[in-house]
Amino acid sequence: MIPLRDNAAPRRLTPVNTILIAANIAVFIYELSLGARVVGFVGRFAMVPATVTDTLSTHPFAWQYWTAHRSVATASIRTATTIVASMFLHGGVWHVAGNMLYLFIFGAAVEYRMGAPRYAAFYFASGIAAALATVWIAPESRIPVIGASGAIAGVLGAYFILYPRGRILTILPIFIFIQLVEIPAVIFLLLWFAVQLYAGIVMGNDGAFMGGVAWWAHVGGFLVGIALGPMLAKGRTTRRPPR
Repeated sequence: MIPLRDNAAPRRLTPVNTILIAANIAVFIYELSLGARVVGFVGRFAMVPATVTDTLSTHPFAWQYWTAHRSVATASIRTATTIVASMFLHGGVWHVAGNMLYLFIFGAAVEYRMGAPRYAAFYFASGIAAALATVWIAPESRIPVIGASGAIAGVLGAYFILYPRGRILTILPIFIFIQLVEIPAVIFLLLWFAVQLYAGIVMGNDGAFMGGVAWWAHVGGFLVGIALGPMLAKGRTTRRPPR
């Protein structure tokens, strides 16, 4: 299912969501400009679950330890940086195009309800939580994790809660025919989440990936979005009738 638009966002180009889309596209264009050097660039900034696990297991709350072992502190900062930086890296045109399409369709409405500052904090919190979900499922994995899909999954989770009556105009391929169908947002997002959860369960604890997709990052991000969305959303403004 390919979403084309929703009916909930009062305006499509909200500031933070637009900046996030532009930043992701700009980083991807830079990746393309690197040619063969892109392997080293991605390897430097991708999130590696095993590296995060090693960092978290090294006295994470002992301040005296950090000051006495500056090399460990530097490595920890570098690891934390990869968790955020990896959210702006993508592995191909279809990867970045699919992620940005979903962010464009669903992000504007969520930002409208949260406001720009809260939405920015929510987006990064969802991305970090999604990365940690991948680490939790595959703590010893040394497969680099890249992409904005974990953070975008958080946006979908918030949309699921904040706009239960929303409707999504969707391209639905049926054999050789293309149908445009308006699907309730609740149904669309439940189906999306069911696919992510099923794929993650099928993989079990032996790995967090299947076909290059971090399924558990999507599951974790979506659940965080469901939890944080109502907490960060502002109430709808209402007008009082004139006396």
